[in-house]
Amino acid sequence: MVFMKTTYFSSLKYWGLALLMPVAVLLSTVELHAEDAAFPALFDQRERIAQPDLSGVVRLRFLTTVDFPPFNFIDSQGKLTGFHIDLIRAVCAELKIEAKCQVQAIAYNQLQEALASGQGEAVIAGVAVTPELRRTFTFSRPILQLPARFATRTDGPQSLAQLVDKPVGVIKGSAHEAMFGAFFPQITAKPFDNRMDMLEGLKSGAVNAVFSDALQLSFWLASREADGCCRFTDGPYFSERFLGEGLSVMVKNDDALLAQAIDHALTVLSRDGRLQDIYRRYFPIGLY
Repeated sequence: MVFMKTTYFSSLKYWGLALLMPVAVLLSTVELHAEDAAFPALFDQRERIAQPDLSGVVRLRFLTTVDFPPFNFIDSQGKLTGFHIDLIRAVCAELKIEAKCQVQAIAYNQLQEALASGQGEAVIAGVAVTPELRRTFTFSRPILQLPARFATRTDGPQSLAQLVDKPVGVIKGSAHEAMFGAFFPQITAKPFDNRMDMLEGLKSGAVNAVFSDALQLSFWLASREADGCCRFTDGPYFSERFLGEGLSVMVKNDDALLAQAIDHALTVLSRDGRLQDIYRRYFPIGLY
């Protein structure tokens, strides 16, 4: 597999969210609630997707970014690495086209144009699936879903039942605030203007719990800023209505063969456990 790096600019974006934790910390359409899910089942174990003939494929260029840890980032050796990069390797190996696979890093805001103009064949960089994008691009099955979670103080409530008479911090105007109101109308929300204020409110005891994005909460819980104050409690909670469809690979609408090939590889990786192994490599705290 060939790795190519072009000019890029910092984006740190995933659906409008900023990931600000250092890499050293990062590595230490059904709604459901799964109590003890180590990794959610993204594929029916009985499903079989035929592997198409890719012998006519000259090359498969995956476009990504370098500033979305732990999905894509530059490691201490100056190499592009991360969850997405290891997944690309596994997909290409499963499809037996490693020699034809390339990874090219560009700016986040250039990904759609680059794919549409033929500068690559697939994008794997945390692009949100939207009805507008579906008119131009095709998306693979989800490769990872990002749930909402409660985080509580270690000396505070440790179950959902114990939160009923206590305010729970949420970010004002966020999808998680709307989801919280729909899922937990019996619990009072305490809106904060931003994430920093919300997490400081949890750490200081102004609130005993917060409800937010599990990915960013996991980074914070492992950080020096949290200082061991808090932990995940209950959940995870999934909702396509509020949180979207999850992370997917994006290809052009006229490349149905490639979309089918990627879905085939993902079903095999999920079924034999390799997808879960890659997840555990980059999310030791666990989102689920």
